[in-house]
Amino acid sequence: MGLLTEGGSVLRDRIGHAIFSRVAGPDGPASRARIHGTPGPRWFGPERPVRRVHGDASMFIGGLSALLLQSLHPLAMAAVAGHSGFRGDPWGRLQRTSTFLAVTTYGTADAAQQAVDRVRAVHETVRGTTADGEEYRAADPHLLCWVHIAEVDSFLRAHQHYGAHPLDAAGCDAYVADMARIATALGIPDPPVDRAGLDERLAAYRPELRATPEARSTARFLLLNPPVPLLARLPYGLLAANAVSLLPGWASRALWLPRVPPAEGVCVRPLGSAVTAGIRWALAPSRPETAGPAPPAAAG
Repeated sequence: MGLLTEGGSVLRDRIGHAIFSRVAGPDGPASRARIHGTPGPRWFGPERPVRRVHGDASMFIGGLSALLLQSLHPLAMAAVAGHSGFRGDPWGRLQRTSTFLAVTTYGTADAAQQAVDRVRAVHETVRGTTADGEEYRAADPHLLCWVHIAEVDSFLRAHQHYGAHPLDAAGCDAYVADMARIATALGIPDPPVDRAGLDERLAAYRPELRATPEARSTARFLLLNPPVPLLARLPYGLLAANAVSLLPGWASRALWLPRVPPAEGVCVRPLGSAVTAGIRWALAPSRPETAGPAPPAAAG
């Protein structure tokens, strides 16, 4: 029994390392130690729901769903297509985003502010014109707010469906309020602070949203041609199917993403829960020195 237990631990470590290195990059272990080990005040205490949500494996589904939803704003999509380099280096973008979320969620207040300052400096350099001649600026508070609320809604939906410990109603409101703290630091003047406000803000953006050719191309890239090893295609495909299932119906229709609602409840979501549980098992530390939540898989 001891050998079996040890063998299972070794397997878990190998799988966990492969996932963690993809999400956090080659400097992931050092970053994790620095983020969690540096003493000092934090923006969020250990009891805050943002820590529970961002430390759960459901973020893998939430991150994919957020990317799809965010792409439906033509200006946001133009900024990503023209400046992010996500096709040439998708894992690098994921690693930078996951590190930002990990630092602002778990790091010291000073480190969180420094991370925000770096992102704001990058935003100031991102500007251009869409194919329709419309100008965009990544630092535009209105555009930033769309990216923020699409992210918050997707992360929360994923957690409530696939998280190990879903939040109650008060916890959902508190999560939105926690994320508003980060949004304000990023330059969004009036982010929603509860679930009702988040739903209202999402509805207010509907007239601005549509699927451009770039948005549909991004969806095909993420769902049909993902930059993952062959052995990971099946679990990734299950994560992707569940990311699509979280989208509002109008969003999946706009992106031409097929859905069969009866099958989602019977097949897609149970398989998504199983894959998420497998990722959670793989990332669970088997040794004390590896303790601490893994950086989340997210978009932004």
